[in-house]
Amino acid sequence: MKSQSMRTLALMTLLLPLALLAVDTISQDDDTEAGPVTQRGNAPAPDGVRPGGTLKEHFEAPPIAAQDTRLPRKVRNWPQQPPVIPHNIRGYQVDKNFNQCLSCHSRSNTQVSGAPMVSITHFRDREGQFLAAVSPRRYFCQQCHVPQHDVQPVVGNTFRTMDQVLQKAIEQRQSEEQ
Repeated sequence: MKSQSMRTLALMTLLLPLALLAVDTISQDDDTEAGPVTQRGNAPAPDGVRPGGTLKEHFEAPPIAAQDTRLPRKVRNWPQQPPVIPHNIRGYQVDKNFNQCLSCHSRSNTQVSGAPMVSITHFRDREGQFLAAVSPRRYFCQQCHVPQHDVQPVVGNTFRTMDQVLQKAIEQRQSEEQ
């Protein structure tokens, strides 16, 4: 035990000067052929959804877009797509003790609330056995369901629905036959 502590102390004694040298080198403003050495935390970040900048720069977050609550409900783009949430859920409690979504969407409350019932797929366990209550793996609704917001896409989108893909295939087949 004592020899291990001694080895650790000796290793730290050897590595400390190297670490200090590395920190000093990073913090120097040195013009080289590749350009100035960036200071710690000041390296440029890539542009993604928001503009990049550096770790030290502060950009304001964009405003939260208005929620799209227009009826009728949004059409799903592919089979088994989770439906979007057509109402505000800010402040909803969904944790291991309580799920506020189920106060309207559970089997027993849909008659009173008028909300659609949770899909039957949410009542199955991993082995496909039906349960009396919502499965624990389907309990946290926002893992799959999200509120719909009225925003323009951040990046271009060439997604086509299943119906559009099938229609294009039918049209191609008909043009080949002619």
